[in-house]
Amino acid sequence: MTANEKLALLRGKMKEAGVQAYYIPSSDPHMSEYLPDHWRSRAWLSGFSGSAGVMVVTETESALWTDGRYFIQAARQLEGSEIVLQRMKEPGVPTVIEYLTDRLSAGDALGLDGMITPAAFVGELEKAFEGKEVAIRTVDLISPIWTGDRPPMPATQAFVHPLEYTGASAAEKLNQLRKKLGDQGADAILLTRLDSIVWLLNVRAADISYTPALLSFCLVTPDQAVLYTNESRLPQEVLEHLKDNGVAVAPYGRVLEDVEGLRQPLTMLCPLEDMSYSLYAAMTGNDALTVVEGAEPVQPIKACKNPTEVACLKKAHIKEGVAMVRMEMELERRMAAGETLNECDVHDILNSYREPLPLFLGESFSCISAYGANAAMMHYSPAPDNCAVLEPRGLLLLDTGSQFLDGTTDTTRTYQMGPLTDEERRYYTYVLKANIALARGVFMKGCSGANLDILARNQVWRYGIDYRCGTGHGVGHLGGVHEGPHSMRLTNTVPLEPGMIVTDEPGIYEEGLVGIRIENELLVVPACSTEYGEFYRFEPVTRCPIDTRPLVRELMTFEELEWLNAFHEKVYEDLKDHLNPQEQAWLRQKTLPIA
Repeated sequence: MTANEKLALLRGKMKEAGVQAYYIPSSDPHMSEYLPDHWRSRAWLSGFSGSAGVMVVTETESALWTDGRYFIQAARQLEGSEIVLQRMKEPGVPTVIEYLTDRLSAGDALGLDGMITPAAFVGELEKAFEGKEVAIRTVDLISPIWTGDRPPMPATQAFVHPLEYTGASAAEKLNQLRKKLGDQGADAILLTRLDSIVWLLNVRAADISYTPALLSFCLVTPDQAVLYTNESRLPQEVLEHLKDNGVAVAPYGRVLEDVEGLRQPLTMLCPLEDMSYSLYAAMTGNDALTVVEGAEPVQPIKACKNPTEVACLKKAHIKEGVAMVRMEMELERRMAAGETLNECDVHDILNSYREPLPLFLGESFSCISAYGANAAMMHYSPAPDNCAVLEPRGLLLLDTGSQFLDGTTDTTRTYQMGPLTDEERRYYTYVLKANIALARGVFMKGCSGANLDILARNQVWRYGIDYRCGTGHGVGHLGGVHEGPHSMRLTNTVPLEPGMIVTDEPGIYEEGLVGIRIENELLVVPACSTEYGEFYRFEPVTRCPIDTRPLVRELMTFEELEWLNAFHEKVYEDLKDHLNPQEQAWLRQKTLPIA
């Protein structure tokens, strides 16, 4: 079926339900960033496959909102449908709520699936509809029309994440959580975020592509913890692990019923951004529960990696660096021999070197191998039947990462494939200067990504250039490649603390011309303590050489070159013992100091 045919079916169900508009988010009951295929209803309905975006369908119109990372992709994938692309934060573009309030009148109703819509968003809608007499109805209108080819709910086999990689037992983490709950004036919480649950209980599965998630909820009270999941996927080892750490197991589908049926007086912490509207309504409608709103406490606990996690992550990055070196060597050799290679071949070469590495589980996200103008699409992903052939000129952007049992990696490099234009060389140099500016940052305790993003962004702002995304994000520990609560963006005010990992990935993206990004993962570490307070700095943990061939040397300062040379020396020293003599010699050349 085409998108327009699917929209016609949806409008039929809207009429039956008595709603004049229907809201379709990109979410599941856990507010996940990357969704199990079962809940990719916005993608199924619209044809736009990007990870970020929401839709509204009215009786006569339909619109889709997405951010700057996906403007090019969304425009292409929506072509031929009635769906109007709304470019978020662009001048004159209404927000979803503005669009709805403009189109709904007194007596109208908005429909949405309460199990996959955040409670916080519904609260914003209720405020916007005050005085308009517009009703909000919880109704699932996608399931009746998405039949036959709808993927089932995932239930991959779970496994224990061993203590030698986690540094703390599930019982110890539950004690930390209960203490945090007390600090926030609560004694219970229903955890819905999958990254929080798997980290807390030291259990993983593969329910979401690239992410070791276990589809589940976890109810934590003063005297018990209950994991709601499909029990058939839990082998005996996992069941024993959970029991030994004080965790009971119940069916996934029973969570709403159990929340409604709680009779023990509890003060329940409710993070509105992470909670579905249906679960929030079940809590607030239960007289035994006192609901207090607040931030989800597992996120800041796990964001600060413990010493075991940090040590393991560094080992994972050494392995990733070894694979990247071998991939680049083979790419250079085969291109020099005149072989015809495409974007997908680069991905396949890299994975051929990753797969034999110890503790490798898979990729941490869909590899972005983008040549030339394709790299201007920040989240471009090549397909075997639609990918560019590499030519001996221009730039190749490779954004990739791995899930190892001992850590999660995310690395981007942009490689020179042959002669470059002066503009490409300048842009490349601006991006590297931006990357180094953030990496060299020293900052006071209490600073956040909102304070520090400008360190990188200023290096491109001075030329009248910007990138429509943040400069970096947190990374999980055998978890999601994007995990908070911190990030490196102008809107994030979560203070950075020692043990946090954040990516450093500024870029320049010119549609139809070029895309350049250079990314390292940075560890926040103490810098010094003076009469003015505590100061922190960044330690790069990525171990992969940066291509120095495109650099415009005259644009680099002494301090920038000093940092780059020190970084490359560390890369060489940490990787050399894992490489054969030929690979060592190649890496030595790639990491020689620049005068």
